[in-house]
Amino acid sequence: MIWCLWVPARCSCLRIGLSGEGTDAVVILEKTPFQEEKIPDLLKKPMHAELQVHNDIYCTFYLSPPPELSEIKATVVYPATEKHIQKYLRQEVHLIRETWQDYKNITLPFIQAQSFSIQWVYNILEKKAEADRIVHENPDPSNGFVLVPDLKWNQNQLDDLYLIALVHRRDIKSLRDLTAEHLPLLRNVLQEGKEAIVKRFGVPGSQLRIYLHYQPSYYHLHVHFTALGYDAPGSSVERAHLLADVIDNLAMDSMYYQKRALTFPLRADEPLFKKFQEAGKV
Repeated sequence: MIWCLWVPARCSCLRIGLSGEGTDAVVILEKTPFQEEKIPDLLKKPMHAELQVHNDIYCTFYLSPPPELSEIKATVVYPATEKHIQKYLRQEVHLIRETWQDYKNITLPFIQAQSFSIQWVYNILEKKAEADRIVHENPDPSNGFVLVPDLKWNQNQLDDLYLIALVHRRDIKSLRDLTAEHLPLLRNVLQEGKEAIVKRFGVPGSQLRIYLHYQPSYYHLHVHFTALGYDAPGSSVERAHLLADVIDNLAMDSMYYQKRALTFPLRADEPLFKKFQEAGKV
């Protein structure tokens, strides 16, 4: 059994070689947020407390809460390919400044050569999987989408609310493909997504962060809806593009994302980073 431990701020990732099967799995362990209504129980129940620092009126303790208040969410990718494993291992990160020419000459050929499966996306769109989790659907094949909770959100609290809108169209890989032709679709995602979330979860649009990633983690256009107070993975400025801004940019210039340079982070072990290195762009 092989364990590779990765410990960012919110989760740990374990690579497990299953004995006798020669197949890897990725297990992502995340501490779920505390639920506000359970805080009184947490403070009332006996627990082990280890004092770390005491300075005047300030104290820092390490606490060991009871099991029922120490829930951990585990996400499993099995069987996991080497691509899955590399995605979750900690690596040195670099910022790439990609021009439109870079996209055409480096990134697009790389995307077209990849075989990373997105069958799970098609399963959701075709209701072969997770049909019971759909929060909202616009069935229009050109301007419609499906809104589902992201697997990173356990739906037990709103603090880390996280949903994904998957568009029905299969010919839009990323931000780079968007033109003014797609404005009706993007406006539907923005407006209907906000309406569905406030109706189901009571969270208004003014408390949502609605954005696209570039580079995305998979090449089927999707939009992220997260609670504004939640520091969601990938929501930082070097990767997230607010959907409202994308709509305004395309309304101003249909070819906006075919003209401007885009900045995004890549890990040193990623094949796309190596392509940029070989082209002398890093």
